[in-house]
Amino acid sequence: MARKQLLFTGDINLMNVVDPALPFNRVIDTLRGADMLFGNLECCFYQPSASISVSDEGFFAAPEAGRALQLAGFRAVGNANNVNYGADAIHSSLTELEKLGIPYTGAGRNRAQARAPVIIEHEGVRYGFLQRTSVYWPTNHEAGEHGPGVAALRGHTAYQLPIYKTRQEMPPANRPGVPPIIVTWADPKYLAEYIAEIIELRKKVDVLVASQHWGLHEEVLEYMTEIAHAVIDAGADIVIGHGPHYSLPVEIYKDKPVFYGLGSFSFHTGHGGRQHGNWLGMLARVTMDGKAVTEASFEFVRHNDKNETVICDISKEQEGLETLRKRSSVFKTRLDASGNAVVFRAEG
Repeated sequence: MARKQLLFTGDINLMNVVDPALPFNRVIDTLRGADMLFGNLECCFYQPSASISVSDEGFFAAPEAGRALQLAGFRAVGNANNVNYGADAIHSSLTELEKLGIPYTGAGRNRAQARAPVIIEHEGVRYGFLQRTSVYWPTNHEAGEHGPGVAALRGHTAYQLPIYKTRQEMPPANRPGVPPIIVTWADPKYLAEYIAEIIELRKKVDVLVASQHWGLHEEVLEYMTEIAHAVIDAGADIVIGHGPHYSLPVEIYKDKPVFYGLGSFSFHTGHGGRQHGNWLGMLARVTMDGKAVTEASFEFVRHNDKNETVICDISKEQEGLETLRKRSSVFKTRLDASGNAVVFRAEG
């Protein structure tokens, strides 16, 4: 097999997009030049019959905005996230994606469809994609046996008194007001089911991508690493994370790349109709030689006032790079600038 270039984007929200040619106009040559392009679709192509309250959940974009994905060359998208919400909205969005000929994973008209992988064959290579979300609403959001929704991977949280001094700055536990240690983990049943699906998909594809919607702010929580390592142990080649809208650390685990959070890729309007600020996202690139990952890298992206995604000049993003470099070192992963890209490798 010849070398292949795979591109992955973070959150794509096309709310208030009037011209489908606009959002990716500045990066379209890069996107369309990839052998495979996959992103997290964080909106539904749905037009409510009446105005909705800003407190209502769900990001609803005009159905015609979906054409932007087709123009950019997306070969598949993931829908498992907290804003693909509402039975009518999910039905509408999936129908629009089907009209556009863009396969999807992570949401469906029932549990089986939501959990089903996407398998795409391109130039003799079979690519498989699965997506799960650990960030979703507790009622009527997870896909049921007969009901629409997202493919969930439930996580849990516990708050422990820091009896043991695990960090130098931690005060002794005999002081009133000492904050708890927050512990997270993946639900064993949900994770086991997901692992079984990864193992089954591994038999059918040459390259397997696991896409995860997760996270809180800028931290990589324990359950995120637990899931990432488990799916690679089960056969995934690449792990793509998204959700918190921040650029998160990267890791090389058993020679496989983990992008814990790609941040935003096209995200102009958020909750309550508010404009999102000057975010810094990542466009991930993975080079494969046959079934082996030969290089993992990313370029920083931002958006301009027109809501066009633009690739950043790395020389102007040194603060963001140094932050990621420091935080990725926790995972024994080294980041090196290579031209305008940042290549990451296991230390040692």
